[in-house]
Amino acid sequence: MPEGDTVYRTAADLRRILEGKVLQHSQFRTPGLATSDLAGRTVTSVRSRGKHLLINIAGTATQSAVSIHTHLKMEGEWHVHPVGTRWRKPAHKARIVLRTSTHEAVGFDLGVVDLLADPDAALAYLGPDLLGDDWDPAKATTRITAHPGTTIGEALLDQRLMAGVGNEYRSEICFLRGVHPETPVADVDVATVVDLARRLLWANKDRKVRVTTGNTAPHARLWVYGRHRQPCRRCHTLIVRATLGPPGQDRSIYFCPACQS
Repeated sequence: MPEGDTVYRTAADLRRILEGKVLQHSQFRTPGLATSDLAGRTVTSVRSRGKHLLINIAGTATQSAVSIHTHLKMEGEWHVHPVGTRWRKPAHKARIVLRTSTHEAVGFDLGVVDLLADPDAALAYLGPDLLGDDWDPAKATTRITAHPGTTIGEALLDQRLMAGVGNEYRSEICFLRGVHPETPVADVDVATVVDLARRLLWANKDRKVRVTTGNTAPHARLWVYGRHRQPCRRCHTLIVRATLGPPGQDRSIYFCPACQS
């Protein structure tokens, strides 16, 4: 599931083949951007901001600088490969194609595709980025504690409070802190939750597979997420799956009813 660490890693992959390179070809397969053409322009930088990915393009004598803004949502992926390599997903799933003289980057099933003139302004609503150079744990803690009646499970997913945590990390963080996801923020030691979130994402930012247990073996990497009706790795009580959030926006949560009582 794409979360902050996935996007951080994706940005690093794209940076290696795009940054400083001139685009020989670009194609946007989304309504409203189908006629946009960035060929001949230089990629100045690639960076992540929480779950958002930004590919910054230099301006020209007649065109202003612009940023390709994408969000993976649930199923999005960026694939990078040498020019001429066969795509690993069907062509109809491609939303963006960017090609240099040597490599190609293809964005498949992207949930959001925009061209932004001022990406920092557009994403200014986001909270501190857990993997950003300007990470500020005090600011993240302050933003979360400002909503004492909100459940910690909902607060962790609110990107306006802290950017980068998704549904998988939410369940894992709550388990490791021994907190039920439905616990009000007012009853949680928020600073320790924020610290753990940072440490987990940082530990996984360069890994191909996400690990929260310390065990990289298949089927042993996570404590509770996706383990409905399987025994807790600590106390052997069966893991429970429920939903949390307002109607239409509710998401699955996983927890141990004994360890997180």
